[in-house]
Amino acid sequence: MAKDAPPRWDRRMQQRLTRGEAAALGELYDRFAPLVHSQAHRMLDDEDAADLVTREVFHFVWENPGAYDPKQGSMRSWVAWLTHRRSVQRLRGTHGADGAGTGHRDALAAPADGGADRQEADGPRTDRPDALAAPADGSGADARERELEHLVRRATVAARADYIVASMPAPLRAALELAYVQRRDYRQTAADLGVTGEEARRRLRLGLQLLATANTHPQAGSSPPGYGHTP
Repeated sequence: MAKDAPPRWDRRMQQRLTRGEAAALGELYDRFAPLVHSQAHRMLDDEDAADLVTREVFHFVWENPGAYDPKQGSMRSWVAWLTHRRSVQRLRGTHGADGAGTGHRDALAAPADGGADRQEADGPRTDRPDALAAPADGSGADARERELEHLVRRATVAARADYIVASMPAPLRAALELAYVQRRDYRQTAADLGVTGEEARRRLRLGLQLLATANTHPQAGSSPPGYGHTP
């Protein structure tokens, strides 16, 4: 997956997009489409929805290259931020009436406002009347709103974790994959990487410290690290 590009590349890409160079959009797509699609899929757990978000994000970038501010971070992190914003909007729309049918421009330009009429995160349950109709006092709607916010936060943390792993230095990522995906202990990890046991432990420790930051901004609107301010 693509890493953060040099700032000079970011500025040049923005200039080319501003001039309307279709080749620039193609280059940007080739570089960042895997990031956008994987992050959207992680948020939405739906292949078709991830495809749609990917198209919407690059459509927005093509129409609004001036929205990118190099002072706020890299273009890669901006694209990830846009992806997260659109995925949250679509996730809210999928689980409630609010946001359904919203165009890409509005969804990317502003955070979604929570609607009152929402399904539960795992769909309505017939053994719970309040899942089908909110009481007059609104407590059922409030419960569904809390469940939706929990779903959004959970998806956000998962997407942030994926982004952090993909962005961390390759030696740290390789150590984590060996230890936690392939179930190697630190000695086996060290042997596979051709490093000392102490170095393997150091890489694992640093990788876990980076990964732990995925949960440092648990708000539903928090975005992938590296661009602007967390809403």
